[in-house]
Amino acid sequence: MTESVVKFVVEKLGNLIVKEAQLLGGVGDQVKWAQTELMNIQCYLRDADSKGRKGDARAKNWLNQLRDVAYRIEISIDTFFVELEDNRKKYASILDKLKFAGRKYMKVPALRKLAKEFDSIRKDLEGICKSRIDYGIEHLHDTVRGEAVILPIRRTTNQDVDETDVVGLDTDKNNILELLLNPKAHRRAVITIVGPGGVGKTTLAQMVYKRTKAHFDFDIILPVSQHFSLIDLLRRMLNKLDSSIPSNKDVDYYVAKLKSLLSSMRYLIILDDVWGGDLWIQLKEALPDNNNKSRVLMTSRFIDVAKSADPKMTPYALNFLNDNDSRNLLLKKAQPDEESLSNLNDLPDALSKRCKGLPLALIVLGGILSTKEQTYHAWKRVLDTMDWHEEGLDCMKVLAMSYEDMPYYLKPCFLYLALFPEAYKISANHVIKMWIAEGFIPQHWRKTVEEIAEDFVEQLFQRCMIQVSNRSPDGLIKCFRVHDLLRDLAIHEAEEENFVEIFPKSQSINHSHRVSYRASIHSDSLTQHMQDVGIKIRSLLLFKIKKGSTLDGSYLSRFYEFRLLRVLEIVGVSVHVRSQIQLRGFDRLSHLKYLGFKNCHDLIINLTCSVGYLKNLETLDLRGVEIIDSPTDLWTNGTLRHVLYKPRWWDSNELYFPAWHDFRNLQTIKWVSDSDVRTPTNQLPILNSIRKLGLSNCTNWGSVSHRLESLPSLISLGIKGTNIPMEIAYPRVLPNYQNLQTLHLEGTWSENITIEACLFPPHLVKLTLVGLKLEQVSMEELGKLMSLTKLRVEDDMNFRGRMTCSTGFPVLQTLLLNINYLKGLNIEKGVMPKLTYLTTSYHTKLEMPPELKRIVTVDYYH
Repeated sequence: MTESVVKFVVEKLGNLIVKEAQLLGGVGDQVKWAQTELMNIQCYLRDADSKGRKGDARAKNWLNQLRDVAYRIEISIDTFFVELEDNRKKYASILDKLKFAGRKYMKVPALRKLAKEFDSIRKDLEGICKSRIDYGIEHLHDTVRGEAVILPIRRTTNQDVDETDVVGLDTDKNNILELLLNPKAHRRAVITIVGPGGVGKTTLAQMVYKRTKAHFDFDIILPVSQHFSLIDLLRRMLNKLDSSIPSNKDVDYYVAKLKSLLSSMRYLIILDDVWGGDLWIQLKEALPDNNNKSRVLMTSRFIDVAKSADPKMTPYALNFLNDNDSRNLLLKKAQPDEESLSNLNDLPDALSKRCKGLPLALIVLGGILSTKEQTYHAWKRVLDTMDWHEEGLDCMKVLAMSYEDMPYYLKPCFLYLALFPEAYKISANHVIKMWIAEGFIPQHWRKTVEEIAEDFVEQLFQRCMIQVSNRSPDGLIKCFRVHDLLRDLAIHEAEEENFVEIFPKSQSINHSHRVSYRASIHSDSLTQHMQDVGIKIRSLLLFKIKKGSTLDGSYLSRFYEFRLLRVLEIVGVSVHVRSQIQLRGFDRLSHLKYLGFKNCHDLIINLTCSVGYLKNLETLDLRGVEIIDSPTDLWTNGTLRHVLYKPRWWDSNELYFPAWHDFRNLQTIKWVSDSDVRTPTNQLPILNSIRKLGLSNCTNWGSVSHRLESLPSLISLGIKGTNIPMEIAYPRVLPNYQNLQTLHLEGTWSENITIEACLFPPHLVKLTLVGLKLEQVSMEELGKLMSLTKLRVEDDMNFRGRMTCSTGFPVLQTLLLNINYLKGLNIEKGVMPKLTYLTTSYHTKLEMPPELKRIVTVDYYH
């Protein structure tokens, strides 16, 4: 990790010297010297890292000293610019009069402080260079480990467990299926798969879930994890049964409601990764024993969990893989060709045996091998670097090796994932924007930073460091999770490197005298832990762990104390009392690039006082909060790349989209009004880079159509309004019409519009139609959209007809029909062969062929 920090600081100093040479004045020479010394010292880092991981305390201490100096350099530069900005605001009126002389006077105190700090840094860096010789740290010329490997992209669109990639679980799968479908066992049985982390319990549960759900009236699979929330688990089950369930009730209400709804159903509930018997004690009252062969399947690392849940059922122990299956799994992940495999001799056997039959270790090791040359010597070097204990398996050694083998640019991206809670479903777009704000993603003249970051996510997947939850139709990773053992690795490495600090703090780490540069709070006591966060942090993430987690509203106006903050994210956190919060002092966060408030109940944000002054802001994510007034000065920020807002149904406030500004850097903006009525103008904005656009409450359709003509890069378009005309519903005015992938139309349509597949973009993959009259919808025409993978149709006009799908939809995977009184849905044989997920009303009589029933998950709502 020190290598990543040093390289980042070297690059930052280089940019500073080029762009701000005049501003730095005499300090520029010291900055350039520091950059040169850090550049020269990089070639010794791998030897020091290797010695440190083998137990050389001096080498490890040397790396820590170098890392800390690199951080000090970065902090001193960032602080210098903060002080310049403070002086500019403090003496603004005087500076206007003094002009150039005033600007020169303004920077003198900050330059003196910077020069003093660099004098101290120089002494420390000279001492580090000298001690390198004393410690015997040498220059390594090879690039065996950590080289910047650019992997070939192997993308798929399958979101479920691919059983062709699974090895050694066929017998276990059949055994569990027999227990779940045993016709003689009428009582509600609780079956528990037990085994150590990484042995394949979750994979096995997902496999049997796919095979058995057609036999049950209700089925669901729920990840539990160590810090579960009972009320969240209950609500998730209830929401699948009835989407109208209120969200503000207590546990007793939800228990009674769930018990009532399940009383007449044969159900299958899978609880994945259960850590204690208290879960079943709290949950069993909600799951009635109807003597109708209902089943609960749990996975756990602890046998006592199984025994406490159902003493009559013997825990099912999942064993390690045998040598043959271990070898096969390793080769599936490493993917050597037949010719290369024949030249590897007995290396696959030797490598697989080191993993002692643990699937996760084999998968991760296979990911490492897939990045190497398919030669005997390359694989032999991997074998030789395995410095493990001969007795027993230390899986963390395998996982640590996968981290050590990463190229330097991937390491901070992986460690950043430690900030997210256990079992958290991470949005790739979400974390990519954070990586960019932190400066982890390098610039490239042929690609955007977003495209480079997407490749980094793919590389983490190909190295088996993340588990993909789902992909977009074009193969990009949309959401992923981190296995709990890999998350433990990320936390351990990140805390050792002072990279992150997690609250509540881990008991296994000595936190004394630590200064971390990123913090994340996963606790109900948010206000308490906020007091412990250091003021020099770069990223601060706050997560609601249980329903009712609150934050003292005054703290939202205290974030300005973190003057070096680049990323601020608040997810699902409430304030004590629904109130308006003014973000006072946010204009002092001159380094802030990412600001996100998501699903924060009772939080009303007043943006007008500060956000427009965040001159480095790149991402503003306000999905799920209420805003007061639309900040016109927001749009004067030329660095903005992504603006996201999703008002709740009672929120009448909107973000206005002014027509007179230059939006050449903007890539995503939704949802915003199509015009700012307060400052009418006929000028059109520059939107050459916009890729995703959502417009709401449109009134001037002619203006909207004219705007669409100037969007050459658009791939996603959303329109909400009334009387949507033909030219908007079928946006052929788009210069990028052929490449439009996503279309969202919500509101009422003009009476003359009918569904015609030939008028839609030919490569449309996601289509949403909300609020239109269903008499205008033809499933036969929609079925002709050959690339469509997701279709959502909603109607609240009490349509009481039937729908028949008799042809088409060759690649449709998801069908969402939110039509309250749809009488029937008939999917004929051969239609929608790829369908895996369907939602419809309980009032709907559903007819589909047996082969489709076996693979489709159906969710009903009242």
